[in-house]
Amino acid sequence: MKKYQLVVLFLIINFGALGISNLFMGNGPTSDWYVAQAKAPWTPPGWFIGIAWTVVMICFSFYMANLVKLKTNVFILSLFMLQFLLNMSWSYIFFNKHLVFLALISISLLTSVIAVFLFKYKPILKTKTWLITPYFAWLLLATSLNIYILLNN
Repeated sequence: MKKYQLVVLFLIINFGALGISNLFMGNGPTSDWYVAQAKAPWTPPGWFIGIAWTVVMICFSFYMANLVKLKTNVFILSLFMLQFLLNMSWSYIFFNKHLVFLALISISLLTSVIAVFLFKYKPILKTKTWLITPYFAWLLLATSLNIYILLNN
């Protein structure tokens, strides 16, 4: 498969995951439950979240296309699928079920998976590793927000 085809494939999969997550979270950030939560002072405004996820998934799609083009194996594809499942499950666990501690476990695992991508494949991807850093940074922020809600509500 050519690299641009891989980029398109990963864009479809990654934005599909966001779409499914959106369905799973119900009213999510506008729900009475979430609105009533004490939130961290560094919580970004709602409009920023859509922009951030768009940038994250575009960069991650290019990252995955580059990685898969250079090296494809069961471990990489398994990590990607684990990332996919954890990404979708967090929204459901946090926004729909309000299980904040379980959501923290889920997002911590997701952050760990992205950290494996970031550090394990840096020698292969070199400067293209920067493509996954927005995802990692966003997850660190989201994890801190999850922790804040857990500790302050």
